[in-house]
Amino acid sequence: MTTETDTVKKLSLVVFSGSFEKVHYALVMASAALASGRDVTLFFTMEASRALLAPSGWRHLRTDAQGATATSIDLTYSTRGIGSFEELLSACVSLNGKFMVCEMGLRALGLEDAATRNEIAIETGGVVTFLNDAKQNGEMLFI
Repeated sequence: MTTETDTVKKLSLVVFSGSFEKVHYALVMASAALASGRDVTLFFTMEASRALLAPSGWRHLRTDAQGATATSIDLTYSTRGIGSFEELLSACVSLNGKFMVCEMGLRALGLEDAATRNEIAIETGGVVTFLNDAKQNGEMLFI
């Protein structure tokens, strides 16, 4: 008999914010969950979709820190021993995290024809696709 503790729980993250710090933290949470044996789906939508654009769209995300850029914050994190954006993204990919980008979010920003990063398997879909991917015994977070 399988108990709830025997099943792998799923973490489904809606990555909505276009803030570098919030997208970075979504990758922190996703990589930690993946390393803990959970299944993870990251669903990027609206301004957060820019993080998956080729070659390094995350560098153009806005920041919450006055006068800082995504690149400068990422460098500061790295020098303080915090995983960089690229390291966290690579960890999520190598640990088999699932990446989805919202087709409505891309259309809303006029980015439906923009190239996404080709080293990441990114599924384009809508909210229904994402919700069908989320499991009932999992958790969903909105960032």
